[in-house]
Amino acid sequence: MPRSSAVRLSHFLPSLVLLLAGLAAAYVKDLNVFFTSLFNVLPTLVLLLGGAYCAVYRRQRELFLMVTVYIAYFLLDTQTDFYRDNGRVREDAAVVFHLCCLLLPLLFGLFAAWQERTHLFQDMVARFAVLLAFGGVALGLEQSYPQALLNWLAEIRWPALHGSWMSLIQLSYPVFLAAFLLLAVQYWRSPRPLHAAQLVGLLGLFWMLPKTFILPFTLNIMCSQVMLMIAAAVAHEAYQMAFRDELTGLPGRRALNERMQRLGRNYVLAMTDVDHFKKFNDTHGHDVGDQVLRLVASKLSKVTGGGRAYRYGGEEFAVVFAGKTLDECMPHLEMIREVIATYNIQLRNQDSRPQDDQQGRQRRGAAAASSVSVTISIGVAERLMEHRTPEEVLKAADQALYSAKGAGRNCVMAFGQNRRGAVRMETAAG
Repeated sequence: MPRSSAVRLSHFLPSLVLLLAGLAAAYVKDLNVFFTSLFNVLPTLVLLLGGAYCAVYRRQRELFLMVTVYIAYFLLDTQTDFYRDNGRVREDAAVVFHLCCLLLPLLFGLFAAWQERTHLFQDMVARFAVLLAFGGVALGLEQSYPQALLNWLAEIRWPALHGSWMSLIQLSYPVFLAAFLLLAVQYWRSPRPLHAAQLVGLLGLFWMLPKTFILPFTLNIMCSQVMLMIAAAVAHEAYQMAFRDELTGLPGRRALNERMQRLGRNYVLAMTDVDHFKKFNDTHGHDVGDQVLRLVASKLSKVTGGGRAYRYGGEEFAVVFAGKTLDECMPHLEMIREVIATYNIQLRNQDSRPQDDQQGRQRRGAAAASSVSVTISIGVAERLMEHRTPEEVLKAADQALYSAKGAGRNCVMAFGQNRRGAVRMETAAG
């Protein structure tokens, strides 16, 4: 099923920045010797560093994407070097350029959509065999039947669809379009920084090819940027795996530990726990339990007052208020506690789940099998003279959480507050 709710602009942002930087650099006319020398070695340098990074972490899909882009760069760079040195193109320039315009989007889309399998060695051999087969066939045809191949590639098959603006062979446009649609569907079904980088990178390649012989160093710059997009996406996903909780989407415990070292002098920490979660999980199943955790995380992520929610572990969450006092934070925590307590979760038979969004909307108004609600308990502590370090404040908030549970749960309690002082839902309602 599509995960449209997981689509993020942040997935595209690094790649878009690299794309715009590449476009700006390509249009610079007067370059000094330093940048000229840099652009000459940049694609090879990016391949070596990015490829080594992907190889170490066994990211074969990304490695073969880089290799595909670099092969196209090498073939076209040979042609552009000859053109700059001699003022004319080589005899095989047209057929090599047309082959790159056809095979680059084809192989890029194929390797981008080719999911990695469990057997990494077999997967690597299969990818290498595909690359070798396409390259071998193309080289054999170019060497044996250069003119016939050129005529076949340059033929206009659909005159009604051919426009004067088309600067590539007609065959390359449907291949680019098919690859773009394939990668767009892949991102829609599984929103990830890598899938976003593949989409943006394909757009960069589509812009680059017509400018190869027109703008100097366009080939070097854009191929380097596309490979950088892929390497940056791998780093982005590695960061997410280390610092972001996959189930809830909240920053994880490692991110919390880093944030706690940069809190300053005044701050408030809150520890939150889902009440009776184990019993709820055993009664309704782990799928519903995961749904509850995602719900609580979603509500906590919207806490007002400048708070930031983190997944601490299990059914526990932490909320950080930087530069705040306890009195400033208590109303916001009480508000989020009440929002969660009054939210009803509709439970439906798992065997009759809707197949699509339209069917889900039709059923939404019908009576559900049952509905449940969950509550949370919250313990809060602020930095005081007796609690000077973030670890001590967090421990105090955890002790306040245990006091909140002892006070009957579904309440907010500050460290040092007695049970009668707990902010209960009944008191708030009264």
